[in-house]
Amino acid sequence: MLSSNGRRIGFGSMQLTGPGHWAAPDDPEQAMQVLRDAVDAGVTHIDTADAYGPFTAEKYIRKALLPYPEGLVIATKGGLTRQGPNQWAACGRPEYLRQCVEMSLRRLQLERIDLYYLHRIDPAIPLEDQLGVLREMQDAGKIGRIGLSKVTLEQLRTASELVDVAAVSNKYNVTDRTSDDVLRHCEATGIWFVPYAPLAAGALTPSDALGQIAQDHGATSAQLALAWLLHRSPVIAPIPGTSSSARLRENLAAEQISLTRDDMAAIELAATGQKPGGGEDESQALL
Repeated sequence: MLSSNGRRIGFGSMQLTGPGHWAAPDDPEQAMQVLRDAVDAGVTHIDTADAYGPFTAEKYIRKALLPYPEGLVIATKGGLTRQGPNQWAACGRPEYLRQCVEMSLRRLQLERIDLYYLHRIDPAIPLEDQLGVLREMQDAGKIGRIGLSKVTLEQLRTASELVDVAAVSNKYNVTDRTSDDVLRHCEATGIWFVPYAPLAAGALTPSDALGQIAQDHGATSAQLALAWLLHRSPVIAPIPGTSSSARLRENLAAEQISLTRDDMAAIELAATGQKPGGGEDESQALL
């Protein structure tokens, strides 16, 4: 579903907004050009959410890409409200989630959303009520498949008893592997694992601990981190985001990097600030 042409790296649209993921970016035309360049480069998976802006990223996707090319999967999310820059609050009331779906359909100008995520589970609302309304929208043909974002293994298992979960989007990258248990469950059950912050929100720079390994592969640290994700599991579909067409092309080139088991082990040691012997390197501890 998320890699119909063999390309597993998608595009995350969160960065196509203003500071704090609030309002419009400084250059809306450039934001839309990056989307066009992504599709022209063969990207078939665009990830967005109504909360990005809010509403900004979805609007740009429609303006930049409509009519949508055949085979393009647009995934969006609902269930978060925005109070200002970097402020987010879960709202899982069924009537609100129903509205979220309807408004995303309108903004994206779609009859059906290919993949729709519950952006966050609202602890104040029974999970069966939150997923129940999404299942109703799916039965009505307005949602293709249902996904979950930022969930624990227990939550994923509970949700899977209520709906057919197609994808999970959790924070996951070479420096943060706390969702390994969720990833392994996804592998065992055929669920796509879509890591958000695959580049640790820009923390992977050429000067970090991955720099030397990346240089050995003729790559940047960011490319190496994406290649590590692709080699980590066949169900991983990274969605790095950027507002730069040059960085977009750099990210996509990570698919050409081949890593051995020894490479993978070395990358993981470097990213966790460890030496091969298990010691701590203080110069790398910031990772």
